[in-house]
Amino acid sequence: MKFRINIFLISVLFLWGCSNEIERIPYVPSEPTLLIPPSGFVPCEGGQAGVYPCSGYDLQAIVSLGTFEASSGNDSWGWTDQLTGKEYVLMGLDNGTAFIDVTTPDQPIYLGKLSTATNPSTWRDIKVYRNHAFIVSEAANHGMQVFDLTRLREVTSKQNFTADARFTGFGNAHNIAINESSGIAYVIGSSLYEGGPVFIDINDPLNPTLVGGFSEESYTHDAHIVTYNGPDLDYTGREILFGSNSDGGDDNQVVIVDVTDKSNPTLISNMTYSNGGYTHQGWLAQDHRFYYLGDELDEINFGGQTKTLVFDLEDLDNPVLHHTYLGPTQAIDHNVYSKNNSLFISNYTAGFREANIQNIPNGAMEEVGFFDSYPSNNGVNFNGVWNVYPFFESGVIVISDINSGLFLVKASE
Repeated sequence: MKFRINIFLISVLFLWGCSNEIERIPYVPSEPTLLIPPSGFVPCEGGQAGVYPCSGYDLQAIVSLGTFEASSGNDSWGWTDQLTGKEYVLMGLDNGTAFIDVTTPDQPIYLGKLSTATNPSTWRDIKVYRNHAFIVSEAANHGMQVFDLTRLREVTSKQNFTADARFTGFGNAHNIAINESSGIAYVIGSSLYEGGPVFIDINDPLNPTLVGGFSEESYTHDAHIVTYNGPDLDYTGREILFGSNSDGGDDNQVVIVDVTDKSNPTLISNMTYSNGGYTHQGWLAQDHRFYYLGDELDEINFGGQTKTLVFDLEDLDNPVLHHTYLGPTQAIDHNVYSKNNSLFISNYTAGFREANIQNIPNGAMEEVGFFDSYPSNNGVNFNGVWNVYPFFESGVIVISDINSGLFLVKASE
């Protein structure tokens, strides 16, 4: 959620000097303290898991904001340790990033927190590459924190973590996306490149290097970047960025950009739509055929039920709106992710919602489950679920709630 365009600020001198803007930070373990137990398992029965409305999902556990010693929650991501098989949640907070072992989801273990690099902020975003977390924030002069996640293997008590490195080649940023097949991080919504994506090589995670950016379409709010393997054979093997761009007014669109050549990114096309409020975030289907988009302000500006737009990308040069899905409430939508035949949607006050997308080629979507972590109401406001992370092999679904903290849920057996 952000309603401005950052000002263009980039120069040849900056690019020349960015290699000197990496701060290497030594690891100093903190004194151990007692782990704090979270609440545990509550089945979904008769449409409720305790006080929480639900359908098809049992509550595994809650870890409160009080446990995290934070005032609000925001983004979340996950990491699976390939050596041990353990699953970890990385949850953004106003004052830092929390690390939680969720291998046993009804008995999660809070391992500790990496404090914000500068000031507290409502906005923090996290992604993972090569066993490292990359963290950006809207906090002034925050830059990008880099944290070696393998350090979590040896934690036996709650820690006050420090970063392993910090890249300060930009000040604050709204978001970060990573194409894991190329090792390029895309910092979104900074003061560089008019707020467009900034390209940072993180193949050596502790030595990030700025290698370019894209400013032609101005401010980008979020992005999904892939090495393309979809139906348009003209772009097979190319690195393609799908960026959610908005000026907070009438200019709402998704930009499709070929970013294979970091020194010469090229706009392929734009996806536009009517009744746009704020183009917020979108995600590709696994086969790269369809793109699912959420507009954060259309429910506020135009009313109606929660809307998800589905674009057909059979021809990247000419994408077309394929389907408009309307959810069962009027809550505002935030982030969406696809996995197999499901779309996982963060709907603020209406919680996490799952829609079956198996028949999307025929223009059909159907809600098949939900868990509402904000039971007070389904109003059109910015309370409740910020993000849902559905990619753990165990099937544990991560819900980061602005007002209440971390929820772990799993499909009912």
